[in-house]
Amino acid sequence: MFDQPTYQQKISRFTRRELLRLWKSIEASDTPEWEAGRAFEYLVLRAFELEGAEVRWPYRVELGGEEIEQIDGVVYSDGLACLIECKDSIEKTKIEPIAKLRNQLLRRPVATIGIVFSRSGFTEPAETLTRFVAPQTILLWHGAEMEFALQRKYMRQGLREKYRHCVENGNFYHDLRLGKKP
Repeated sequence: MFDQPTYQQKISRFTRRELLRLWKSIEASDTPEWEAGRAFEYLVLRAFELEGAEVRWPYRVELGGEEIEQIDGVVYSDGLACLIECKDSIEKTKIEPIAKLRNQLLRRPVATIGIVFSRSGFTEPAETLTRFVAPQTILLWHGAEMEFALQRKYMRQGLREKYRHCVENGNFYHDLRLGKKP
């Protein structure tokens, strides 16, 4: 069981520079002061928060006294409400987290979108599945994009860019490093 208030207090003091150092530690799988995967979750949320987005830190959803979901976080930015799922692994993310997020989105208002952040990217089947989760919208961010956005203070703008690309092209994956596509 993780100590959410302690992690939240810890990360809330991080500047962008400290987030970039934490990112390098995450990439090196060297975050011994964090429970597995937690550093990445909190880094993503803090990066959005530093740019002015409203965030809801990781939490659990209960129904009838029983835990039914663990949510890695929520980001509210520029009219978008986004459920966040983070995968901190040296292996590419498979389809299971995308299927899990799709099911979580089914219980939310239709305008809610999902975002999966994966340090190591996604398998081809995971990327393919994302194209077929409609009417739910799930956007994918891989680690190199995360670093790109952190370095440029581009989390919120990157989210808008990915969302617009999805709306305009029907493609749920757009690499931020390539810039806007016509």
